[in-house]
Formats: sequence, structure tokens, C-alpha cells
Amino acid sequence: MMISITAIIKSKQEKIEEVKNLIQNLVLQTRKEEACIRYDLHTTENVFIIWEEWKDQAGLDIHNNQPYLQDFIKQSESFASAPIQVYKTVQIL
Repeated sequence: MMISITAIIKSKQEKIEEVKNLIQNLVLQTRKEEACIRYDLHTTENVFIIWEEWKDQAGLDIHNNQPYLQDFIKQSESFASAPIQVYKTVQIL
């Protein structure tokens, strides 16, 4: 069963461009993963939203252990204005 994830990253105002570049790199790397169906980046002001769809939990587990994702999460402590929010959701309509 396909898995949907929404990740919300709130950047500090002065770090928006840096965060955008870091997330764009994350998106390009992630889209190469076999289990990745969709990994789309949206933004408004200082908020970045990643819409994700994964083939299965095993593929998502592989993604969660990728060094580029782990590095991004570590770096986020210096540029995020709030903890990254991650929602695993089920489509109802």
C-alpha cells in the first residue's frame, strides 16, 4: 500500500535562500530512489512543504536512513525556526 508523507519545514527568515538550496538538493537526491513515487517541494514565505508518496514502508525506511536525509535533519537545527513536522497520512478522498 502506498504511503503518503507531508513534511513541513519552517526556515528562519534570514536563512530562506540557504534552506531552499539544501531542500532542492534533498529533493534531487530523493527522486532517484527506487521507492519514491513523488517528492514535490512547495513554498510560501519561509515555509517549505514536501509532498511525498512512497511505494511501501520498506522503501520509506531506506529513504529515512540515507546519509543526505540524515545530514539535512542535523543541519536543520541551525536553520529551522521550529522542529520539522512530519505527517504520515492516508488519503480519504
